[in-house]
Amino acid sequence: MQPALQFKRLNERAALPSYQTEGAAGMDLCACLDTTITLAAGAISLVPTGLAVAIPPGFEGQVRARSGLATKHGIGLPNAPGTIDSDYRGELRVALINLSREPFEITHGMRIAQLVICPVAHATIAEVSDLSSTTRGTGGFGSTGLS
Repeated sequence: MQPALQFKRLNERAALPSYQTEGAAGMDLCACLDTTITLAAGAISLVPTGLAVAIPPGFEGQVRARSGLATKHGIGLPNAPGTIDSDYRGELRVALINLSREPFEITHGMRIAQLVICPVAHATIAEVSDLSSTTRGTGGFGSTGLS
């Protein structure tokens, strides 16, 4: 199923998201800024996009880092992936963190993250006194021997 997204420009200078290639899973989100943001080393900033979105029920938006910003400049998302719920109608803002040792400038129109639309399943919740056993059991955090 191909969900239909509705975007509202909250700022006339905001750029609508777009897929950069036919096979892209995510659409790029752009910064909508009046002034450049200098993101100091180790700092986090909430960057506006100037957009609000209506995501259909049964879907969510996952905000993910752009691989080029991450590998070339150390710019990532501290809450990756960020989640946009289908009932959220506020401005899309992207939390960016500078994991490098150098300041990084974020300018108006810069592609800062990508938005992937994914189906959501709501689980039923049941409290039980015991869980079924498995071979793995309670082993976690490297217990399978894989790094």
